[in-house]
Amino acid sequence: MRRASPSKPALSAGLDDALLRDARFVADPRLLAALHGELRRRLGDADATTALLQAGCYHGLRDALGVARDLTPRSRRTDGPAACTAPLVAFQLVSASDEHGPILRGSWPNGIEAEAVLVACGRSAEAACLVSTGYTSGWLSALRDAEMLAVERGCAVTGERSCRFEARDASAWRALGDATALALLAQLPFAALHEAATRDLPELPEPPGAFDPESPAIHVWGPVMVVPYSGEDTASTIETIARDPGAADVSVVVVDLAGAVVDDGFGAVALERVVDVIHGWGAEAVLTGLSPLSQRVVSSLAGDPIVVPKDLQDAIATAFRIAESQRRAS
Repeated sequence: MRRASPSKPALSAGLDDALLRDARFVADPRLLAALHGELRRRLGDADATTALLQAGCYHGLRDALGVARDLTPRSRRTDGPAACTAPLVAFQLVSASDEHGPILRGSWPNGIEAEAVLVACGRSAEAACLVSTGYTSGWLSALRDAEMLAVERGCAVTGERSCRFEARDASAWRALGDATALALLAQLPFAALHEAATRDLPELPEPPGAFDPESPAIHVWGPVMVVPYSGEDTASTIETIARDPGAADVSVVVVDLAGAVVDDGFGAVALERVVDVIHGWGAEAVLTGLSPLSQRVVSSLAGDPIVVPKDLQDAIATAFRIAESQRRAS
């Protein structure tokens, strides 16, 4: 991650150990309501705002850094599946761009924090989803290896129908001179928060023993599974995992083709069978890490897999968004 010098103060005085130890408040409306109320009484509005933003950002960074660390795709780890979950704060994203670079426009469809603030503080003239803003900023920063800031553009606390945000690289916000973004950046010392989140990453879990079909790098995080592509054996690997009861929650399978060259002959047939097996399991197929030759072959595949031509971390983020959409639709 590109990290600038920390803002002053480096970390809010209100960011105490309790907020760093336990992440349950991030997605629990009752705990969020209590936290908003308590911090405002104890610290005042300005310092409470900083503490809530930084607490959210810390946990977003920590969760996403855990995803990235547990995966280590290029090293082909051999310690079995990792234990990780989808983001605690559910969000939807749509990519766009303008003259200042990439933009991610999204929403927090569950509206958990807005609900909590309405209970604790009532309606407000200003957007109030501070933990969600911080968490989303931290999560996107870790997965994109950049300092990404989410700015809430509409909030249910102010009477809007939903809570919406726009995320950009910190440098783009500075170039824009957006007053709201600049105020948030002054309160989010990414370098210090990144250091704290990295230091506090949990130890890797012991391999649970399941999902060991000869592959050195099968990874499962709740509804998302990542499988390195290894030719015709990949389909058999996925079929083996699909029969394990412990894989019942998997609804999106990311196939990492990094380093693989899929030709028009046997390679295309083998990859098409992989996609067929995933869809036959009832899961969505996401392909990533395509070489130029593989990309041409994939474009002609039946079954319409979702292709993420960027890196594996982008594919994982996409897979979690797909899984969240599936959950809401069920």
